[in-house]
Amino acid sequence: MKKQISVVVLDPLAGASYAEEVESLFGEYAEIVVYSVRDGSAIGKLPRADLFAISTDAYGSTEEVDRHVPVDSEVMSIEVTFLWKTLEQLWKIPEGTSVLLVNVTETMAREAITQLNALGVNHLRFIPFYPGAILDEKVDIALTPGESRYVPDEVKMVIDCDHRPCSYGMMIEMALRLNLENLLETEPFLNYAKIVASNHYSFDLMYAKSRSRESQFHVLMEILNEGLIGVNEKGEILACNKKACEIAKVSEEFVLWKRGEDVFPYIPFYQALKNKEEIPESVTKLYGSNISIAVIPVMRKNECIGAFATLQRFNEQESRQNELRKQLLQKGHYAKYTFDDVIGVAEPIKRVKEILKRMAITESPILIVGETGTGKELLAHAVHQASKRSNGPFIPINVAAMPENLLESELFGYEEGAFTGAKKGGRLGLFEFAHQGTLFLDEVEGMSLAMQVKLLRVLQEGEVMRVGGSRIVRVDVRIVAATNELLEENVKNGSFRKDLYYRLNALTVLVPPLRERGTDILLLLDNFKTVFDATFELSEEVKNFLQHYSWPGNVRELQNAVEYFNYLGKQMVEVEDLPPTMFKMKNMICEKKEKIINSNNDQLDKIIPNQKSTSLFEFVLEQLYEASERDEYIGREKILQMAKKQHLVISQKQVREILIQLADLGFVIIGRGRGGSRITVKGREYWQEQNNKGV
Repeated sequence: MKKQISVVVLDPLAGASYAEEVESLFGEYAEIVVYSVRDGSAIGKLPRADLFAISTDAYGSTEEVDRHVPVDSEVMSIEVTFLWKTLEQLWKIPEGTSVLLVNVTETMAREAITQLNALGVNHLRFIPFYPGAILDEKVDIALTPGESRYVPDEVKMVIDCDHRPCSYGMMIEMALRLNLENLLETEPFLNYAKIVASNHYSFDLMYAKSRSRESQFHVLMEILNEGLIGVNEKGEILACNKKACEIAKVSEEFVLWKRGEDVFPYIPFYQALKNKEEIPESVTKLYGSNISIAVIPVMRKNECIGAFATLQRFNEQESRQNELRKQLLQKGHYAKYTFDDVIGVAEPIKRVKEILKRMAITESPILIVGETGTGKELLAHAVHQASKRSNGPFIPINVAAMPENLLESELFGYEEGAFTGAKKGGRLGLFEFAHQGTLFLDEVEGMSLAMQVKLLRVLQEGEVMRVGGSRIVRVDVRIVAATNELLEENVKNGSFRKDLYYRLNALTVLVPPLRERGTDILLLLDNFKTVFDATFELSEEVKNFLQHYSWPGNVRELQNAVEYFNYLGKQMVEVEDLPPTMFKMKNMICEKKEKIINSNNDQLDKIIPNQKSTSLFEFVLEQLYEASERDEYIGREKILQMAKKQHLVISQKQVREILIQLADLGFVIIGRGRGGSRITVKGREYWQEQNNKGV
């Protein structure tokens, strides 16, 4: 946040000049406001500022300053001088020449004369002149700091040096009062020192450098995240930052210039000074905390001129490492989506969201199963955001997209020299980056058996070892995995370890494909239209087709379709405007529709030999169809209840057998446990076709 500097003057023109000079040096770090007595802006209680720079002629007394400047404000006087080029011009005037010094007041005119004498301009006879003064002798030369309007007409030569600039000493004081000592070594400050006159220039420059270095050293010590204690060649303490005082429970005033080992007997200053060697880090117990201490001697021309000790708490080291991990992950490794970003009102997706919200608050691994494009990664983001680890990193990686050796170094990191091309100093793995966060493993079924063993160890022991390393690193990572295959089959054929499967399968959720989400298709379509800023409309025929399309690419395919429609440039999208793959699919469906119906009828005739069985078969299919219209799943118990209301005699066994027969025909997908069953697109088409025929 910028500092606030208020410049208070008598004349507004002089104020503008001073403000411009201050702005040139402090503008990047401070905002400058000018108040003038003559224009009335300096009258009344002034707004608070970090520093008030007030000209000597602005107010008449200290009491008047107190009336206008807020209590306890930092106040300093504006000190002005002349430019070197003005003095050089005056030195060229013959000795003894009378020169009018014209200013707005007698006080300011006499002050300028005194300052010129102090700067070495003693060979001229200066005469103060100001509004109201009477000139009773002939004078040919006048010097004025920007007040030419007050110079008598009869004066032949006018040297207008413009407003006197602020002195370099004043600028130094201003920097010190605002704790901006670092500015004293900047190019604008050094250039300013060269153009303004000073009768103690060398002292000002040396002082500025000394203060700058001292201030920089002090700032450096205080910004360190570890305690720092410095001693001179005699072992006397010359520096002790706040962190060291906090760890050692001492005050800086108490320890300065005392012998280091008298105050800190546990720090081997004497040994480091005597042997001129670094004392490596060691651990000591101090006030109930483990503290790591190291001592480094300061050498100059083979002589030890002092030493510095570093102190740090172990728990703070751990916290800082976690912070560094977070900073390293500001490259996009954070969860971007929540459950609010999962769009859908269909019962299947609502149930998935509710289940995952409950799972998110646990620490167990989660396995998300679903077809390509159903939004598994989006749900993984949402799980992380809803978990207790939401402030930690979220790192997604597609494990099937990397070769095994590259995946190993990516997940577990590597030490320097572990392999050809390894970076100097090694590299952290994603497990270490994801410490106290979530690691999302996409397409986990593509992981090799060797990598599966290493992943299992992380899940069981919570520790990793970098490639080429020998040190165990503890990690606290929650695993969310995703797959588009049923891992049970992979376990059976030996491509996926059974023990890892049961580790990952602690909490499993099945993401429904888009074709089973009913009206969500149009809801998602409207959302993508907003994303692409699209204005097209769909014909009823296209809407009907999209709602009954199989969507092999799921939500991702729908997004692509919306983008395709948008670039067509048509206000109304018709069937012939469908993407080529969809249009081809539509034609194939139309051609095969009759064949499918006839084939289904033939199969039904074989499966259902009598009219009574056909009636029950159609009743069950009807219940499934009506449930899909309500975006619901339906279980056997619900079917039995509906049969009872219609006075149909059917047993639970019969319902189960009919559901199996429907599944064999591809009309139904039977859910696990109490999840219920649902009709497929093929089943819906069959039912609609039969109803149209009046069956």
